[in-house]
Amino acid sequence: MSQKKLIVIIGPTGIGKTQLAIEVAKVFDTEILSSDSRQFFKEMKIGTAVPSHEELSQIKHHFIQHISIEQEYNVGEFERDAMKFIQNFFKEKDVLIMAGGSGLYEKAVTEGLNDFPEVDKSVRNNLMNELHQFGIQKLQEELKDKDPVYAANLDLENTQRVIRALEIIRSTNRTFSSYLADSLTQRSFDVIKIGIDADRQIIYDRINHRVDTMLDAGLVEEVKALCAFRDLNALQTVGYKEIFRYLEGEISLEFAISEIKKNTRRFAKRQLTWYRKDEKVNWFDYQETQKVIDFLQKEIQSSQS
Repeated sequence: MSQKKLIVIIGPTGIGKTQLAIEVAKVFDTEILSSDSRQFFKEMKIGTAVPSHEELSQIKHHFIQHISIEQEYNVGEFERDAMKFIQNFFKEKDVLIMAGGSGLYEKAVTEGLNDFPEVDKSVRNNLMNELHQFGIQKLQEELKDKDPVYAANLDLENTQRVIRALEIIRSTNRTFSSYLADSLTQRSFDVIKIGIDADRQIIYDRINHRVDTMLDAGLVEEVKALCAFRDLNALQTVGYKEIFRYLEGEISLEFAISEIKKNTRRFAKRQLTWYRKDEKVNWFDYQETQKVIDFLQKEIQSSQS
């Protein structure tokens, strides 16, 4: 068993992963690697719930707001960059925390990725034509039908990711998720997975409160400043798409807010469906910080004895 430990903290959006990661990092005198793909982008702060200045000042975070929305950045590139960082980090430290809400990105680090095949451009063109003709809902339904595992953890409002998954499915007759499931990559470190959860109503209440806080913090102004970039892949996500529709006069602000809350609650439900399939996750209530710390200390001490 390796002396190096990657502690992975997962759970539905808004549950408190950041604060738990900070508390755990303090105990083990270490740092935090973010696997939240929405928080990578410099221009997206409020709508992605990037850790506050106070939180970032307590513990050093990595892979937060480190690239621009104008850069193409995918899960394969994240795996490459994250593994390089981890290997260097473990030269000095024995424990690292990884936290975030992007299940695919977490699995890329903990289990590795298979190589994705090249896709004929005609497949994407056909999908884009269908998108414009029928709307995103038809493509969402196809993805849920053909790859329910991946759809369960995907922000289905992210048009580019839905299309990317369907590109692979239509080209290979394999599910997008199978390119993770088949991976047998051996890592040079041990992974300890911590999942935090709460009653469904508590999760939904926390999400609703978080969205209200985003609005008070200036979400509309943040999205307005990004209007010129609205077609970029990074912005095809909950919290931005709805406000773009409001700014273009399609819907009222009140309806946009209700849609953000609804779509975020749906995303949280899909996240839990994804994570619950992983038998390696050790689950705790979101308020059981000390129990998590006690468990981790015991796990790490037992592996060293």
